[in-house]
Amino acid sequence: MVCCGLLTAKKEPVPLKSIEVEVEVKDHVATVTSTLQYENKEKNPIEAVFVFPLPGDAAVCHFSAKVGQTEVVGKVQEKQKAREEYDDALSSGQQAFLLEESEQSPDIFSLSVGSLPPGESASIRLEYVTELAVQADDGLRFCLPAVLNPRYQPQGSEGGSGSGGSAQIVSVPACLVPYSLSFSARVSSPRPVSKVESNCSLDPVQYLNAEHTQATVRLAARHKFDRDVEMLVYYQDSHQPTAVVEAGQTSAQPGSLMGDLAVMLSLYPDFPPVSVASCGEFLFLMDRSGSMDFSMGSGKQAQSRIGSARDTLLLLLKSLPMGCYFNVYSFGSSYEHIFPKSVEYSQKNMEEALKQVEKMNANMGGTEILQPLKHIYSQPCIPSQPRQLFIFTDGEVDNTKQVVDLVKENSGSHRCFSFGIGEGASSALISGVAKEGGGDAQFITGTDRMQLKVMQSLRFSLQPAVVDISVTWDLPKGISVTPLSPPITSLFQGQRSLLYAQLTGESSGVTEGCVTVKYSLAGQPSQNQLHFSLKPTEDSGLTVHRLGARTLIRSLEMKERELRGQSNEGVKEKVVEVSVQSGVSSSFTAFIAVNKGSGEAIQGPLLRRHVPAPNLHFDMLMCDDEMCIYDVITPCSTEDCCALSSYSQDTDEDEEYEDEDCVDAAPLPSQPPRDPMLQLISVQRASGSWVLEPTLATVLGKTSEEVAKPKPASVNQEVWATILALIWLHGFKMEAQMEWQLLAMKAVSWLQAQKGKTPCLTECVEAGNALLGSKVLKDALGL
Repeated sequence: MVCCGLLTAKKEPVPLKSIEVEVEVKDHVATVTSTLQYENKEKNPIEAVFVFPLPGDAAVCHFSAKVGQTEVVGKVQEKQKAREEYDDALSSGQQAFLLEESEQSPDIFSLSVGSLPPGESASIRLEYVTELAVQADDGLRFCLPAVLNPRYQPQGSEGGSGSGGSAQIVSVPACLVPYSLSFSARVSSPRPVSKVESNCSLDPVQYLNAEHTQATVRLAARHKFDRDVEMLVYYQDSHQPTAVVEAGQTSAQPGSLMGDLAVMLSLYPDFPPVSVASCGEFLFLMDRSGSMDFSMGSGKQAQSRIGSARDTLLLLLKSLPMGCYFNVYSFGSSYEHIFPKSVEYSQKNMEEALKQVEKMNANMGGTEILQPLKHIYSQPCIPSQPRQLFIFTDGEVDNTKQVVDLVKENSGSHRCFSFGIGEGASSALISGVAKEGGGDAQFITGTDRMQLKVMQSLRFSLQPAVVDISVTWDLPKGISVTPLSPPITSLFQGQRSLLYAQLTGESSGVTEGCVTVKYSLAGQPSQNQLHFSLKPTEDSGLTVHRLGARTLIRSLEMKERELRGQSNEGVKEKVVEVSVQSGVSSSFTAFIAVNKGSGEAIQGPLLRRHVPAPNLHFDMLMCDDEMCIYDVITPCSTEDCCALSSYSQDTDEDEEYEDEDCVDAAPLPSQPPRDPMLQLISVQRASGSWVLEPTLATVLGKTSEEVAKPKPASVNQEVWATILALIWLHGFKMEAQMEWQLLAMKAVSWLQAQKGKTPCLTECVEAGNALLGSKVLKDALGL
């Protein structure tokens, strides 16, 4: 027998042949259409089950199947009712298709293709809309999750297999995925598109007009499934407040969510200048589970996740302000802390923390993040020291909703900043804890420098908290507003806030509305206004309505979990009502499509086939990018096929992948030497100063004698060393200024505090420039 592609571990053909993804990006919103091609090459009818990731904030709004010339469009139903209809259809010999969201995490979906006859093909189409997240460098990030690593299920947590539990994740090494992926995107905006970048190989960007407001881009052929497909879009003047008003569905009832106008407001608050806070309690929670030992990228010199996290912690601890408090926690199957409770930031405490951080390895087993969070929240807050929590994790947990709910429950006592490390990090977890904790979320993949994104979040945390936030609407007489978004709980300079609302009624004359956001910053009342036209935007379809419905559904789902065990049936019923009315899926609903066809029952026993998702954990253990010996696109004989392995255990520890036909386990790449900038930062003192020592001289490319000799006689060694360090950063590391800016400000403050000890700063700067061969001006140093 000859098979096309690969076989499952039980020597069964994989029925999914290809995935085609088309993305339409309009400004900061993406509409994504995925088409999955199935083919049954077996002698019996099959049921194909595919568990795969989607963005955690996606609004899935269309599901259809085409078999031959017949197309059936899915409808949203209450989940149990949809499952029963699906089972009834299969038992009666009909074709049926079911798409449902995992009850543990909104970024995992399960697609069941039932009763596909022998020799038959099916084309499954699903569509979702999502917003693009603003990045540290002002790019807008779209991510197509292509990797589904196993999710760790903590002991005693909800879950399990079967109806109502966790979806079974079946996965294979990314280099052995038996189906292909094609990806294309069309980008359009009122503002010119500056560039489009990706972590994957792209064909050159094609601009469709002279103004560069429209462009297309395509993923290069033969994507290896070794990473999520990330696309960064850069617009000119991107941070502009905007409003999109969308007409309702003509067939929907006026006064209903889908029948009325819907509006999406993108707000970029413009704060008055305020000083950076010099206080706070900074808590760093580091994932040390086994998967953190995997590489950040595919290159030979790629750093491990835990190694990159250690370097980032170094930068964070050096950038903290004097007068604050801090502690470092780490977790796996258990958790640890460096200090019994938060301690004051001092040279001694910083050195002790860094000594412990250097010893941190990914050797703590699974990903039990809930318990350390409970411990942190049980600790009393320090008066006048606002608590800021930084979470670093690869996000591979099964109890996402429990974790997010816990952060929300304690949102009044802290701000939470989260960082998803590596491919396959759960967007539902990373974005969820930041959103509910009033902070900011960042994703670090491939060659991304973690330090750049983390330092942006540290700057946010040092901004005084914006309080007393209120939103007021000024609309023409006859028009009322129903907010679809929860109240705004946090605002940051340069970060976008999105508001969705339903507009009911009509106005006889006035065609403009206004929204005002009022808030208090550092004790000073401020406000920002946005005037917008009430005329509906053309060609927006129902995108805004669906995103607004998704936002309302997520808020109601969280409310239902808060009330669980109490009288919450009304909330669940409301979720189902909004989901069915809007055609947007939820945790309580599912898409169901049944092909009644000619009415003839499909004959033969129904065989279940699990379609595997790519899992990087296997690749890290046994598959090198350059050594992968199986080509999953071309046909191969049964004898030559490598059996795929099924991963359904709840574990985060290294798994043996035993198959003689596959390449031997490749050791993790040796860690590259530490970057000179990080070497320099590693010897900075907590006060912000440097001292003359061999490490400093090495970074400067000099001997200790060469560094000490040009020092002006009237200047002490600590001042001289600090000025040299600042000159080197400004002269040779300006491209990384966002990373070292805060610790440089601390160094400048220390120099300014020396008063009589720095009488000849100009002479020092000139001597430093002469020594280092640079031309940095004293004013540029902030002196």
